[in-house]
Amino acid sequence: MPLDLLETAEPVGPVRLAPPVGPPTPDEAAVREAADALCGARRPVLVLGGGARAAAAACLALAEELGTPVVTTANGKGVVDERHPLSLGVSLHSPAVQKWLAEQDVVLAVGTELAESDVWGPLPAPTGTLIRVDLDPAQMYAGLPADVARVGDARPLLDALLTAYRERGPRRAAEPAGVTALRAARDDEIRTRDARWVPSLIAMRRVLAEDAVITSDSAQCCYYGALPHLPLGPEGRYLHPTGFGTLGYALPAAIGAKTACPERQVVALSGDGGLQFSVQELATAAQLGLPLPVVVFDNGGYGEIREEMAARGDSPTAVDLPPVDLPALARAYGGHGTAVRSPQELAGALADALDTAGPTIVTVPEEDPR
Repeated sequence: MPLDLLETAEPVGPVRLAPPVGPPTPDEAAVREAADALCGARRPVLVLGGGARAAAAACLALAEELGTPVVTTANGKGVVDERHPLSLGVSLHSPAVQKWLAEQDVVLAVGTELAESDVWGPLPAPTGTLIRVDLDPAQMYAGLPADVARVGDARPLLDALLTAYRERGPRRAAEPAGVTALRAARDDEIRTRDARWVPSLIAMRRVLAEDAVITSDSAQCCYYGALPHLPLGPEGRYLHPTGFGTLGYALPAAIGAKTACPERQVVALSGDGGLQFSVQELATAAQLGLPLPVVVFDNGGYGEIREEMAARGDSPTAVDLPPVDLPALARAYGGHGTAVRSPQELAGALADALDTAGPTIVTVPEEDPR
């Protein structure tokens, strides 16, 4: 904008605001059609995205009424408590879950684009009926086209759907047959790859409050580790750079979250490569003086690219970073820092950092899978 315009003063009239847009009333015929499809289903499943968050209670009630498993996207993490027996958590990227999902006779997808970034590859086309609920009508035929399209606010629509189902639907078991086996198959697929992060994530979960906010980087410890293995409930939040693979997102996102909600625990989770895309924001965090743990899994470079090179038979090139004393860097910015060697030490360091003004970098060594 030209400087002369910025310096110009002009009288203004009264500010006019557009009237608020209320949630549309669910169409009764549309709700009946969706309820009939669910009543006739033998193998229904719920897929929840970020657009289902305001309807968390209805999602859980509907899952329990149907006795159906719940799978979420990264943005939908925690909409239904991931410790619930019906929850499969963030596992759309699991081949076992994708195969199982394609075999279900009714899939109810709420508030999700069902994009390739949600399944980390081509979309598995369901063989059954796909019901999509979304506020954006353009989403009904993006990605996987809906067989039953329901445009509207998720909360009133799902409340109406639950009422309609209860009026005509049969009661189902608390946990349908096959969920335990599916969870075991999913865990077998990812146990070897993800095992290096799980003990540390369990230790973090024991320290964090139910309404904690975790900000996530585009790092292996986040998308392979925390997304599927750090359980959250509806009170918590997990902020992940879904779709764009944005390195360096975790720290500035955590600063924003802590500024907006200073009373809540906020933790940034990153890798040593990703953190250094925005590590200078430690200066901002130090100036704010708010407690902000930054947990960094250090694998000495860009682990994802390194492993992909090795898998192709290439010599890993330009993916190993010289060692950086990140705790010392945090102290240089006016914050705090420590290095831990075990999950038990991580739990103690995280608890201390949550009560210490300013940012605290806690580095965790990550075993090289090579």
